[in-house]
Amino acid sequence: MTSTERRNAIINKLKNNLGPIKGTDLAKFFNISRQVIVQDIALLRAQGEDVIATPQGYMIPVKKDNRITKRIVCKHEGYNAIEEELQIMIDYGATIIDVIVEHPLYGEITSVLNINHKRDLENFINTITKKKAEPLATLTDGIHIHTIEVANEEIFQELKKALNKKGYLIND
Repeated sequence: MTSTERRNAIINKLKNNLGPIKGTDLAKFFNISRQVIVQDIALLRAQGEDVIATPQGYMIPVKKDNRITKRIVCKHEGYNAIEEELQIMIDYGATIIDVIVEHPLYGEITSVLNINHKRDLENFINTITKKKAEPLATLTDGIHIHTIEVANEEIFQELKKALNKKGYLIND
């Protein structure tokens, strides 16, 4: 298999898979190193393919019909608040696409989350607590932005009210 054929096969696997695929799993499947997969993904992105890296692996995002994409600005600190904030969003049927912070030196820093159900949230929380990872929001005193996808404007407003009630939402 040539490298071009492999990259085409990677795209096909990502398009046909319902969820993310870990780089190590792709490497095993193609019997190559994970570093080669990282390079292949970089080349695919350079060719215009919409491949994203999530904590769960690589994927090609699929926009669900009739859903809207919104951004919210939140502030809180600690793993418990992170979990509660994200759980509120999931409870309203949201997909948490990413988290963004505005760094004074580097500008906008974005991390893809792709959390849309309880299992994703549990995996995310387990990963950051096990690794004792500092959330991006620690760079900005807890202030961060989430890009979310929800069914409609009414649900978005209800979600905002729930976050506001907990004191997580920063209002305009």
